[in-house]
Amino acid sequence: MEKVTAKKHLGQHFLKDESIAKDIADTLNLEGYDDVLEIGPGMGVLTKYLLEKPVNTYVIEIDMESVTYLDQNYPKLKDRIISKDFLKYDINETFEGKQFAIIGNFPYNISTQIVFRTLEYRDQIPEFAGMFQKEVAQRICEKKGTKAYGILSVLVQAFYDAEYLFTVDENVFIPPPKVKSGVLRLRRKKDYSLPCGEKLFFTVVKTAFQQRRKTLRNSLKTLNLSDSLREDEIFNLRPEQLNVEQFIALTQKIEADGV
Repeated sequence: MEKVTAKKHLGQHFLKDESIAKDIADTLNLEGYDDVLEIGPGMGVLTKYLLEKPVNTYVIEIDMESVTYLDQNYPKLKDRIISKDFLKYDINETFEGKQFAIIGNFPYNISTQIVFRTLEYRDQIPEFAGMFQKEVAQRICEKKGTKAYGILSVLVQAFYDAEYLFTVDENVFIPPPKVKSGVLRLRRKKDYSLPCGEKLFFTVVKTAFQQRRKTLRNSLKTLNLSDSLREDEIFNLRPEQLNVEQFIALTQKIEADGV
């Protein structure tokens, strides 16, 4: 089997630049875990550099043609190829509660879902690195006060320190995507527990940004807040004006209000 055909419905764009693949592999600091899971390895351009590192590399791949290719060309992956959909797979069938890192050149059509899935497993994922569509990578790492700052920015940065590392040109892929790509790294905060209800925090952030041009007084109407709480000065602000700590403080105020 010489190569795998890129499949449009899976959002596959195979990286052909070896130096970029190595740079992505080198973004991991390999601290606090012994296992790494690569999502969507394709033909293994990134995998080969991960296999050189002192960790156990696993790959998860939904494309059976890629699974066959990896099985034939990377004997070190024996028994570590998971032919499942990451978004639906119970990852503890493999990791059984252990700490592990996530890395990958992520399919752009599901990259945001991969991030939300990672947040669900954050107790086990101290580090996350990989390639996204540039605008999505920037959005995840963005700070308050810009149009790009939004739900993804706040929810990710509540638990991780996010860093945009470098931009990748579209011409280093087969087939080339129509957009540039960006590589980021997330490192879990030392204290990533929330001093407020997690479910309510997610609800507040998502509800606020659904009407991002409105003040919080208007965008959070559906939460049935008391009149006295709605007089708080924080409700004069729009969601993009609040950093993560302010969203946590806002959630605590709403919690105390009895929501």
